[in-house]
Amino acid sequence: MFAALAVAFPAHAQQPVKIGLIMPYSGQFADAATQMDNAIKLYMKERGDAVAGRKLEIIRRDTGGVAPDIAKRHAQELVVRDRIDILAGFVLTPNALAAADVSAEAKKFMVVMNAATAIITTKSPYMARTSLTVPQLNETFGAWAYRSGIRRLYTMVSDYGPGHDAEGAFQRAFKEAGGEVIGSVRIPVVNPDFFPFVQRAKDLNPEAMFVFIPGGAQPAAFGKALVDLGIDSKKTRILGQGEITEENALKIMGDAA
Repeated sequence: MFAALAVAFPAHAQQPVKIGLIMPYSGQFADAATQMDNAIKLYMKERGDAVAGRKLEIIRRDTGGVAPDIAKRHAQELVVRDRIDILAGFVLTPNALAAADVSAEAKKFMVVMNAATAIITTKSPYMARTSLTVPQLNETFGAWAYRSGIRRLYTMVSDYGPGHDAEGAFQRAFKEAGGEVIGSVRIPVVNPDFFPFVQRAKDLNPEAMFVFIPGGAQPAAFGKALVDLGIDSKKTRILGQGEITEENALKIMGDAA
């Protein structure tokens, strides 16, 4: 993101480049925001706090979690009151989609650093994404699951855009390869109780469970449900993309990992 500023802003301009960071610095998704914020701080420590002769000024705003109304209000205030040059951050899809309206209307460059639902970048012509999309990972993952010997599985995803993308891409590739999806469930994205959902999957005795949940506090809660219900990983393989295997999540999960 910062390298692109050298092209976007000429060296003779002396006003700071203001970047408004909108992320969930508090709440159950705070860990993801902290990691991205630490990366920004490290970059600025190693490369300096100026680009093309202009000082970088970071203005942080906390959404507290999945809060599109708050994210949109922050984006509006950053544009109108703080006169930022760039909107950035966005751990969660609903928040990114809400801020995209502001980006499009105000013609402000917007950098999505994490939120991975495929459609996000279609919502503003002034947007770029530096992360990935959920389908590109899980289309491949579904085909791999079949090649690895799994024939019957259950899918469990959070009930919001990325979860829907993950479910669709994984199931499509798995079925096209010849696999059978014996059941699926969508879980509330905010503060879910995983126990009944894992129990439902266990009752069907699948060879594997494909899981997509947000990072932060949820992987540990999911891991605890696996342990409490006695899920044997040798009999039922647990499949999921980075969120449930991220380093901090594994530490929190402890033996459940």
